[in-house]
Amino acid sequence: MTPVRRNVNPPSRGADGGLTFRLPGTMRGMELNESAQLDPRALKATSVKAEDASADAPEPEALKITAASSNPKMFTLPWHKPLATWPEDLLANLPRGISRHVVRFVHVGDEVYAMKEITRKVAEREYELLRRLQKLDLPTVQPIAVVTGRHDRDGEPLEAILVTKHLKFSLPYRALFARNLRPDTAERLIDALAVLMVRLHLAGFYWGDVSLSNVLFLRDADAFSAFLVDAETGDLHVNLTEGQREYDIDLARTNIIGELMDLSSGRLLPGDVDEIETGNRLAERYHSLWDALTGTDKFGPDEMWKIEDRINHLNELGFDVDELEMKTEEGGKRVLVRPRVVDAGYASRKLLRLTGLDVQENQARRLLNDLDAYRASTWREGEELEIVATDWMREVFEPTTRMIPRDYRSQIEPAQFFHEVLTHRWFLAEKLGHDVPMREAVKSYIENVLPQYKLDKKDVEALNAEADSGVVDDEYTYNERYDDDDDDGYNPDDDPDAAVWAH
Repeated sequence: MTPVRRNVNPPSRGADGGLTFRLPGTMRGMELNESAQLDPRALKATSVKAEDASADAPEPEALKITAASSNPKMFTLPWHKPLATWPEDLLANLPRGISRHVVRFVHVGDEVYAMKEITRKVAEREYELLRRLQKLDLPTVQPIAVVTGRHDRDGEPLEAILVTKHLKFSLPYRALFARNLRPDTAERLIDALAVLMVRLHLAGFYWGDVSLSNVLFLRDADAFSAFLVDAETGDLHVNLTEGQREYDIDLARTNIIGELMDLSSGRLLPGDVDEIETGNRLAERYHSLWDALTGTDKFGPDEMWKIEDRINHLNELGFDVDELEMKTEEGGKRVLVRPRVVDAGYASRKLLRLTGLDVQENQARRLLNDLDAYRASTWREGEELEIVATDWMREVFEPTTRMIPRDYRSQIEPAQFFHEVLTHRWFLAEKLGHDVPMREAVKSYIENVLPQYKLDKKDVEALNAEADSGVVDDEYTYNERYDDDDDDGYNPDDDPDAAVWAH
């Protein structure tokens, strides 16, 4: 099921409580008026400035690549060919999510980039937005380049290409359900999406096309982390109104229910999962987290200790408090406390400072707990934590992660591997009734658990064929005039994408 896509911008709530919808051109103008107030990091993010959608500027006459990467291999790619016809030896066999456009993963030197073929205006706008969001340290795919002015050998124009870096170890949601996962996988994905939406909304980003299909997921200990992968319909503002936020939430709920029903029809969703209830969970989780991060608490003068409890609660949720706003009311009888600025990544920043490991938040929390256990078991509570962390890395973490089999090093992050080995070790000890050496636990995990991470070639091909079934790009992309280009032996009869245009 293709996610719902609406061609109006989000509503804002007026003084009378009603919702006002603005057309895209009007909203774009409002965004430009706000630009002077945006975070300077976002304003200076890129030299690419997308034109107003109503403008009718001519297409570039020559190839133009604006890149945030200095990878020289970018200039050797066959930009003169439709993306669907690029030679197989350039492509990486990775699962793709459902998209309205032709998308391919391409080897570019030692890197893997995601290429999306779209119109120039959309490509430039999405590149600009992704650059801004990256500068604000938000969880999105990394924009690499926007390529415009593409023409084939006969001089016919081709669509632009947006280039982003493949998010290593990530998977689209359908690939996750293609494996035998825990029954609560759907709920954990929803929780991750709720956190992503809150973080984007706090930064003033209206998404406009929220769905599981527009997100990539990374395993994060026993949870998931979600990353925005499609910003075509987004807008960045100083702040969002309640109406804009609620519109995103309602759209997300509608799309998620449809996507889960689609999984259910394909027998990929566990039978005990209620699609509507799971979709409703997103709104509940979002509002709960939003209130925790932005709500105002009232304390009495003798209850100031509750401020520390509030901060500790936010830390447990994975957020760091940069500033608190405190004021009194009722003649000093009550104190109002509200976080002014919150930033995600409390545990991950602490672990990065101690060890240099850059991991997801829940992974960081688990690794920090193991570091504390190591510190206690070696009777080193009195030593500087930085010194203990260095020894823990050398004696515990690195020997364990070096045991990851070569075939799985592109399938699972070292921090996730370490977390899952610790969990497996605990279950082994509970079953056997005694402690299990780490090396023995690693071997048992590799033999009995790790194989679930591997998607074989047939699984990936099936997922990609399904993903391509939603492509709605122009038919000329697959025109048979490209059959004569014998550089790669392309034949539309052999291309699953070409089935889109079969009659």
